[in-house]
Amino acid sequence: MSAAEPTILATSGGHRVGTRTRLLFDALVHHAVDLSGVHGRRPRVLYVGTATGDAEHVTARAAEAARAAGFDLTPLYLFPMPNVEDVEGTVLDQDVVWVMGGSVANLLAVWRVHGLDAIMRRAWRAGVVLAGVSAGSLCWFEGGATDSFGPGLRPFTDGLGLLPYGNGVHYDSDPGRRPLIHRLVAEGAFRTAHCTDDGVGLVYRGTELVEAVTELPGRGAYLVGREGDGAVEERIEPRSLPTPRF
Repeated sequence: MSAAEPTILATSGGHRVGTRTRLLFDALVHHAVDLSGVHGRRPRVLYVGTATGDAEHVTARAAEAARAAGFDLTPLYLFPMPNVEDVEGTVLDQDVVWVMGGSVANLLAVWRVHGLDAIMRRAWRAGVVLAGVSAGSLCWFEGGATDSFGPGLRPFTDGLGLLPYGNGVHYDSDPGRRPLIHRLVAEGAFRTAHCTDDGVGLVYRGTELVEAVTELPGRGAYLVGREGDGAVEERIEPRSLPTPRF
């Protein structure tokens, strides 16, 4: 089972605190599974925690969340070495790849050393849904604003570029991101930037943005383009996703 065409869900959400578990997969992760078209069996989700240095406690919480959601979760570790013999085969065998947040600069450096950047591109073309939160959103784009290099936000322009835009994550909760994204677009670092408030995701078929969706009320998505020497912003009202039942 695979998506009908290359599909990416780029988000600033997907997780919430559970009552009996530390973490639950919220509506955006479930929507990534829906986009894959899987039915008649348990969805296969690859969890990639490179951006957190493959922190075992984070992976353990994701495994708990997958159990509660009814997903078969496979973690892909790259520290201290890949935990599977056939990395490409493992990725291509999934319905969804979910990439955790953290350091996007470190994530991509490690992916490139192991050839995972090229594998993700092949998986995307093969119909595996690529998805993730924060750094797991930024990585699919040309770049955006990141705190990978320290507490202050800095430009990042070395993304995979599957999506030919800049990306702004946590647009409502981190006040420094909006002005930096506007500056990068005004200066021509990105032709346009696609941005998400917390809880919002952007759905792409191929490289075309087809829909904004949200798991939280009142949140928005934004398109930032260049006008003259400055940047202009257009708000997109996302479609509300149903809250998963456990």
